[in-house]
Amino acid sequence: MSANNYQQNPFNRDPYQNSGSYNKQTTKQLKFSGKIAAIIAAVILVLVVGSNSVYSLTENQNAVVTTLGNPSAVTTSGIHFAIPFIQKVQIVDMTVHGLAIGYDERTNQSIEYESLMITSDFNFLDVSCYIEYAVSDPIKYLYHSEDPENMLKMLAQSFIRDTVGVYQVDDVLTTGRYEIQSVVSTKLTERLEAEDIGLQIKNVTIQDVDTPTAEVKAAFDAVETAKQNADTLVNEANKYSAEQIPAAQAQVDKILQSAEAQKEARINEALGQVARFNALYSEYIKFPDITKQRMYFEAMEEILPLLKVVITDGEGDILNIFSNQLDKD
Repeated sequence: MSANNYQQNPFNRDPYQNSGSYNKQTTKQLKFSGKIAAIIAAVILVLVVGSNSVYSLTENQNAVVTTLGNPSAVTTSGIHFAIPFIQKVQIVDMTVHGLAIGYDERTNQSIEYESLMITSDFNFLDVSCYIEYAVSDPIKYLYHSEDPENMLKMLAQSFIRDTVGVYQVDDVLTTGRYEIQSVVSTKLTERLEAEDIGLQIKNVTIQDVDTPTAEVKAAFDAVETAKQNADTLVNEANKYSAEQIPAAQAQVDKILQSAEAQKEARINEALGQVARFNALYSEYIKFPDITKQRMYFEAMEEILPLLKVVITDGEGDILNIFSNQLDKD
């Protein structure tokens, strides 16, 4: 035995003496490791299959279960089961969602290309809206459109611009916005029903309407102030009118009553004069000369109140003397 062999095998053992038993032990270890790996793989497979076959729904969720390309809706809340690798489950949120038009909902910053609009009298305005919508049909929501929210946003932008373009700038800035909201909501509802993408409109709100520049805004604010002042003056004029008309009507009634009284007095006086004239005329028919003489004396008495009238018998004897002054005395 050489020195090198002795150093490599100091115990003078044959290196191939126990090789058979070593191979058997290695084979057993490999088989055991394979079983462990198979068990682990089976457990993982069961977990994966279980996780894909069991799903849970809340009251605000629906599920669309697709079986070999045929979708069906699951609307009841709770735990549900699906066949792995055969059925595909997609959960849809049925709560009300919001869509901002004309501004970024996170930063509240205006988005000019969305908000800038023109009115019927060729004025520019920044209009921002908020659309509230919900899923009405989960199957149509998933399969009738690739991106229903984007379609809703494009339709909303189009209808808002069209509607604002019908109104004048003063109406959009003041009382017209409520009518605009109603019109846009109606148009969107009808169009979504026609498109049939499983969405429905809950509410449309105009968040803000403003002029593009500070100078224009100041001018519109001045116009609005003038309108409010005009309304105030009109209200004050109506109040004054309401106070003065009854007083004037009372004055008119008083004048009419006075005129009616004068009318009655004049008529009664005229009737009395007619009665006196008729009585005098009757006397005149009977005794014309005496009546003439009497009328003459009465006329002279009125014309010359101090006149003395002496009646004689033609021979110098005084029969009677008439004198207004004497009668008064």
